[in-house]
Amino acid sequence: MASTHGAHRILVASNRGPVTYQVREDGSLDARRGGGGLVSGLSAIGPDAGALWVCSALGDGDREAVRRGVHEDGVRMLAVDAEVHADAYNGIANSVLWFVHHMLYQTPLEPVFDAGFRRRWESYRTYNRAFAEALAEEAAEGAAVLVQDYHLCLVPGMLRELRPDLRIGHFSHTPWAPEDYFRMLPDDIRAELLAGMLGADRVAFLTWRWATAFLRCAETADPGRWTGSWASGEPRAAGHLDGSGTTVRETRIGVHGLGADAEFLRERSHRADVGERMAALREEIGADRRTIVRVDRTELSKNIVRGLLAYRQLLDDHPEWRERVVHVAFAYPSRQDLAVYRDYTAEVQRLADEINSRYGTPGWTPVVLHVKDDFARSLAAYRLADVALVNPIRDGMNLVAKEVPVVSDEGCALVLSREAGAYEELGEDAITVNPYDVTGTARALHEALGMQPGERAERTKRLAAAATALPPAQWFLDQLRELES
Repeated sequence: MASTHGAHRILVASNRGPVTYQVREDGSLDARRGGGGLVSGLSAIGPDAGALWVCSALGDGDREAVRRGVHEDGVRMLAVDAEVHADAYNGIANSVLWFVHHMLYQTPLEPVFDAGFRRRWESYRTYNRAFAEALAEEAAEGAAVLVQDYHLCLVPGMLRELRPDLRIGHFSHTPWAPEDYFRMLPDDIRAELLAGMLGADRVAFLTWRWATAFLRCAETADPGRWTGSWASGEPRAAGHLDGSGTTVRETRIGVHGLGADAEFLRERSHRADVGERMAALREEIGADRRTIVRVDRTELSKNIVRGLLAYRQLLDDHPEWRERVVHVAFAYPSRQDLAVYRDYTAEVQRLADEINSRYGTPGWTPVVLHVKDDFARSLAAYRLADVALVNPIRDGMNLVAKEVPVVSDEGCALVLSREAGAYEELGEDAITVNPYDVTGTARALHEALGMQPGERAERTKRLAAAATALPPAQWFLDQLRELES
């Protein structure tokens, strides 16, 4: 247990931090700062707030920076043993928790919770404990600590034991599994996960749907330990019960839907490099052709393969669209150290090649597929899009659905999965699809392509307004204010 308190009044903990290091050829370190909602949020509270970001050293450059004692102001990077991190990150967070919350398992064959899983779970505990101990060491008396995501579910409970004076929040950026699916986890692991998160004073989610699922899981996991508090059908708190059934503490539950950063996106999307990529894409697509755009990582939950199948069905059902439309698909490789992700990426490429071989003509390539990450090119595609296809199997929010309407030049019809968190905010002005229904998605694409320009423009305005209602900085500050209250 920490014997002294640190100096920081606001702390953020996440697997990935705001800075990464690379070793240059001359041996010096190159520090590169990233963006995103948390970065914007910490910037919004000002340099005098006493804030600290605790994160993991993810690569060789990060580990070398820790070894040399190099650090950015306001950042503490933890060099957890590389094997422990790999087991915790890939073996548990990405291969178990991600799969449970996104309901991705092929249940006849997986999951298998064997001795190897138990070993990896111990690494997950060790990884979380490293964060809890660092936060306990760095936090001032009564400080606010905002713990992020499924990588660090055990941290709140561990930190509560070390520093009961702190105000602790946990935010989940993913969906939360429904009760029956969550019960796939071994009973003791399920209870440990819930106890870890409920060590927080407040847990928060991107939508009420995910918050409701969480509280249902807590209520049914151990009715003698936790009880739910509801108001008008919405979850409000999880009560912690003593042996007599009396509530001795509460963990409040909240929702904060993350919005797009309109100011940044609009400015960035009109820089010269984006204009150059727009010209290149337009030449590749053809001057007068319509565009169906998707921008995703090749993450299993993003449903890229069914999106391609739906496009193929569109070309079969409506041959009038042949040579008049191009599917611009940016599928950036993700988690390629996991075999199932490599196989999925290969299937995306195979299916795109099949569609081009089957339907393509000398002057028309039906699918323009890019697999190299290029943010400027993504923004160029946003601006060119006539239709945006966002059809995830499950998604905590999905910012692409929010970003495209913000930067679209001529207005863009949004085809949106009802299983994306963004559906709660954007569904009224999107064309909604069941992500498993390929023929239904093909019909939605046809409807979107045929939408009149005036209607498309009006819908885009409303989508953009909803998408930017809670900008990243405000999203962070709202959580902080709720925790401190």
